[in-house]
Amino acid sequence: MNRLVTKHVRLNLPLWLRGFALLLALATPALSQPAAKPQSSPSPTGSLPARVSETQIDSSIKDDAAVDQMLVAYAPKVRELATVIGKLKGDLRKGGVGAGSMGNFVTDGILFEARQKLGSSVALAVTNAGGLRKNSIAEGDLRLQDIWELLPFENALVEFDLTGEQLMTLLKQVVSHRDAQAGARIKYVNTADNRPQLESARLLIDGKEQEIDPNETYKVICIDYLWKRTANVESDTEGNYSVLGKGKKIEPLGLTIRDAMVDYVKKETAAGRDIKSNLDSRFVLDQAGSANPPEARHD
Repeated sequence: MNRLVTKHVRLNLPLWLRGFALLLALATPALSQPAAKPQSSPSPTGSLPARVSETQIDSSIKDDAAVDQMLVAYAPKVRELATVIGKLKGDLRKGGVGAGSMGNFVTDGILFEARQKLGSSVALAVTNAGGLRKNSIAEGDLRLQDIWELLPFENALVEFDLTGEQLMTLLKQVVSHRDAQAGARIKYVNTADNRPQLESARLLIDGKEQEIDPNETYKVICIDYLWKRTANVESDTEGNYSVLGKGKKIEPLGLTIRDAMVDYVKKETAAGRDIKSNLDSRFVLDQAGSANPPEARHD
């Protein structure tokens, strides 16, 4: 058994990039530090001897020129991640049905960008809470790094034209998975096993609630991941977003969710507006109708 220990990289890099670089270093023998003289350990009768090599990590380890040279190409991109692209008023936090103010922030940005490209006819934006990889962003400067850490995946935005009936099916999935949406006002209940379940939904058009017509066609923006998502449990007939594949029109926007959010923040900043933590009651718990009503929630 060999324990591989590498040098501390002194470049000012975020943890994920430093780890990536060090993995490359470990995977390439030419970039690894020479091992100390191995020590033999007593072994059980009849088994091969175990050999362990250890290297003490301290200031005596010299810089590895090969590792430093490998990281040079990443340095400009890393410095760019520190760029301030906006100002955040109030903390963003993820949690509960709809993923809290973090989920609202992301879906508001998606909806804004989609309407910039396709017009005001876009009714709804949806993304999954699990794809939001930061639980909070503190009030203050909003940096490019925050968006990359929040949305590290290359998820593409896709337009789906759904009937009102299909849209309601989609919103059932959003609620049951505690996912995020912008464009609708949703009332839900908690079932006996403490699962959220859609009770009613209306679209918000120009700030006013409108009933969803089951025969009307609505433009919905979602990520390709949810389009391809399948149920984890065979008996769970409500466990996936397969309704997206039944859309009359399915067309990529040519934009990733991360790029959309970066552009959204930059546009808001250019217009002189701060990004605000927003809990606007787009998800409301019906306590009276819930089997096990917790404390009132307005997400």
